Parts: sequence; structure tokens; C-alpha cells
Amino acid sequence: MYREWPFFRTVIDNVTMVLAKSDIAIASRYATLAPASTRPLWRLIRAEHARTRRQVKRLTGEERLLDHNPRLQRSIALRNPYVDPMSFLQVELLRRKRAGEPDCDRPLLLTLNGIAAGLRNTG
Repeated sequence: MYREWPFFRTVIDNVTMVLAKSDIAIASRYATLAPASTRPLWRLIRAEHARTRRQVKRLTGEERLLDHNPRLQRSIALRNPYVDPMSFLQVELLRRKRAGEPDCDRPLLLTLNGIAAGLRNTG
């Protein structure tokens, strides 16, 4: 179906791109900001993320996500070292803002814009 139906292939290719841009380790840092009561939900999200990655690779026949698009694969690999520190900084800024520290809004907006630009998303 993936090879023969262009619409389905496009949907799966878009899912593949999103999965390739996502980083469950960084997402785990954001999850630490959530209440403890959400931990069971976070375990489900992590498991579903891993299962989706496996199934997409099985469906596309690829060993790694985006093997069919090496240019995008390389682009993501090259920009992650620049985007990841902004994500770590954003988690810390969110933690500080929630603790009531002043003057976090502007740096938070800058990390939002920086991450969105790095991932080439709208934010």
C-alpha cells in the first residue's frame, strides 16, 4: 500500500519526518515539568513513540527513518546539535517561570523561536 498509493505514502512520509525530528530523550525532560500523576501517561507516550517508529520503518522497508530522503536526514542530523541546547534551556526556563522567577518571558520566547526555526516549524 505504501508503494502503490501516493496519498498513503505522503501521510506516512510526513509521519516519518515528524518522528525523525522528535527526540524522546529531550521530550522526557519536558515531561519532568508535568505533575507526577501524568507519569503513567508519559510511559504510554514513550511506548507508542517507539512502536510507531518500528512500524513506520517496517512499512517503508527502511533501516533508519528518512533513508528515502538522505538530504532531509542529513539536515536534521546537522541542526540537532544546535537545537538541542535550546530545548534544554527552554526546559530550565519553564521550570524557573513556574517557580515564580521574574524575567523569563523574553528568553522563553527566544527559545521558542530558535527551536521552531531550527526544526523548520512554525512554533
